[in-house]
Amino acid sequence: MKKTFACTLVVALLAIAVVPLVIYVEAQNETVGSGYINVYNWGEYLADGTDGSLNINEEFTRRTGIRVNYTNYASNEDLYAKLKGGGAAYDVIIPSDYMIARLIDEGMLQKIDFSKIPNYAYIADEYKNLYFDPNNEYSVPYNVGMVGLIYNTKMVEGTPDSWEILWDERYANKILMFNNPRDAFAIAQFLLGMSVNTTSHEDWDRAAQKLEEQKPLVQSYVMDEVYNKMESGEAALAPYYAGDFLSMYENNPDLAIVFPKEGTNIFVDSLCIPVGAQNKEAAEMYINFLLEPDIALANAEFLRYATPNTTVIENPEYSLAGNEVIYPPEEIKANTEYFHNLPKETLEYMTQKWNELKIGGTNNISIYIGLGVAVVIGIAAFVIRAVRKKRQSAYMD
Repeated sequence: MKKTFACTLVVALLAIAVVPLVIYVEAQNETVGSGYINVYNWGEYLADGTDGSLNINEEFTRRTGIRVNYTNYASNEDLYAKLKGGGAAYDVIIPSDYMIARLIDEGMLQKIDFSKIPNYAYIADEYKNLYFDPNNEYSVPYNVGMVGLIYNTKMVEGTPDSWEILWDERYANKILMFNNPRDAFAIAQFLLGMSVNTTSHEDWDRAAQKLEEQKPLVQSYVMDEVYNKMESGEAALAPYYAGDFLSMYENNPDLAIVFPKEGTNIFVDSLCIPVGAQNKEAAEMYINFLLEPDIALANAEFLRYATPNTTVIENPEYSLAGNEVIYPPEEIKANTEYFHNLPKETLEYMTQKWNELKIGGTNNISIYIGLGVAVVIGIAAFVIRAVRKKRQSAYMD
């Protein structure tokens, strides 16, 4: 999946940078001691040792003695539900911009002690003081990305330039769509010329109707499943994150990507520490570790997302410097919009419209409710008859 040469070179460069980092980490470790941290991250979003890359979690353990319990989620909404449900205590999470704003608003994140994150100095100024964390108290930028339109050049005619192709009947059952509401609605919203942060019910209704029109053409609503479907040629079209396209392209050079003329979403994923973290000091060590020049380079080469770390961008060994898929021209970046945290009432309305779409519409919801009631009535009638028969049998005896 990843470029083996670049990853091997990065691993070799580790020997140069290990000594000063070990000294720094050991100094911190005197107070932290051994133990473990729980890290909750997107799937395939950290170098893990495959394809000659560095296994970052193992390297952290090697240098600090702190083990990493590492689990994945598929969307920001899944992350939020897990945190809100209180099912587990995580020390480090990596949500996107709008979700960070929501978690801050709901008191679900801790402030980070930036005196423990000296490598924060490596983060480019353009990614500091962003709208979701204007005072830089709760988050450390991890990756930057954009949503693009991925297509198979052998299966799609010409070069598409609009999201409209995802509604083209010629590609029925060859179209994939995001399996999360913010990303899916955004495609329809860009196509309809509206803001992805609208609070108008009428706008959300129009976007929902557009997605409803698309539904018969959609092969599957996906997240990580997009890799296999696009790489194998099972599907022809998919909106997805540009950084992930580069990984897919390695396995299928027939794939290409464009940023549609209507505009697209730009996002910043950041490292955060949730309320309830059991090992905050080790979490801050882990965050600082990820910003180390050698670690950040290894991770950037593996992930193929744009990095906010200036030591990587300025490194002549960085193989993706200037790659226009992840570092697009300014005119493309100017035609983007960040997701913002929506008001609670708007979020609830969006969720309602999404559930209606996925279940099959309000009519189907009524059908399912009716069927449920019928089943309950049927079971009740069966139980009543059984009780009556038992009583009759007892009376006859």
